[in-house]
Order: sequence, then C-alpha cells, then structure tokens
Amino acid sequence: AHLFFFKACSDTLSFHTGLFQGEVMTIKIGDKVPDGTLTEFIETASEGCSLGPNAFKVSELVKGKKIALFAVPGAFTPTCSAQHLPGYIELESQLKAKGVDEIWCVAVNDAFVMGAWGREQNAQGKVRMLADGSATWTKAMGLELDLTARGMGVRSRRYSAVLEDGVVTLLNLEEGGAYEVSDAKTLLSQLG
Repeated sequence: AHLFFFKACSDTLSFHTGLFQGEVMTIKIGDKVPDGTLTEFIETASEGCSLGPNAFKVSELVKGKKIALFAVPGAFTPTCSAQHLPGYIELESQLKAKGVDEIWCVAVNDAFVMGAWGREQNAQGKVRMLADGSATWTKAMGLELDLTARGMGVRSRRYSAVLEDGVVTLLNLEEGGAYEVSDAKTLLSQLG
C-alpha cells in the first residue's frame, strides 16, 4: 500500500468548543505531532495491508518522512471536493519534487467514506486518504471544529501543514469556513 504523509505548523491559538471547557492549545510549529491511529481504506491487499480499512500508527507513518498534510471538515463537501483535494492531486508531482515523501488528506469521517471520496477524485497513488473517525487525533492536535449545531458533529478545522519526521515545520490554519491559506498552491510556494 502507498502511504502519504504531511507535516504541519501553526501558531498557538485558544478557542472554546462544545466539548471542552477552558483553553485548548493548537499544535504549533516546532511541536511533534501526537501519536494516534488513522485508518485508510486499502483498495488492493498486499503484504501487511488487507483489503478494506487498515489502522496505522501516526508515529510509524511519519518516521523519517516529510509529509504534506491537509485536513478538511468533511469528505464530499463542496469546497473540499471542488477545490481543496483536487489542488493537492494536481500538484502532487510538484510537491514531491520539493522533497515531500507523502501527501495526506485527513478528515473526521470513516475509512469507507474516505476511500469512496478518494476513488471519486482519483487520488489513489497521489494523496493518502486518512480517516480520523472519532476525531481523536484531531482533538489531540487541538484542531477540532464543533459543527454540532449544523448537524455534522465534531470535525476538523481546515488547515495544511508540513511534518518532518513528525515535527510540524509549516502550518496554515484557516479561520471559520475560509479557504484562503491551506490550498496546495500556497503550501507549494512555502516549500521554496
């Protein structure tokens, strides 16, 4: 199976959600990403990966790699499907030419949904579609977005990042529903 990784950087920020009382700090540049488990729907069984959802430890995935990571509030949503994911698919070879080993798309959806979205967008072999089904890793990074009032539950904030050996070296965190700084072109330009 092909694995893709992203690295992220961000400024420290405080916010309140419906899940937490008090101050929650986001991950920032220079921080090591927390360990956790992300799942990926594997289309073709191979040694070590069975067909269907497979769980991967983040600490193992990032080891020794430069990952371009972007997160979206949800698979199949308008901005995510029309602009965010397609931009990373389109610029995949240029990002890799800048030293990126893998590209990850992370969303608080299940692996079946992420797999279907990746198939629809022709992401296979270019962008790794990683599910954080219960938002556990997203919450550990301080990047959750409570959309319960909109019937969507807890999701991820929209952002892009670069991870180098698990350390955030770049972070572009969107505010609200914006799509202004986490796109593939911006990340590519920041890689030099």
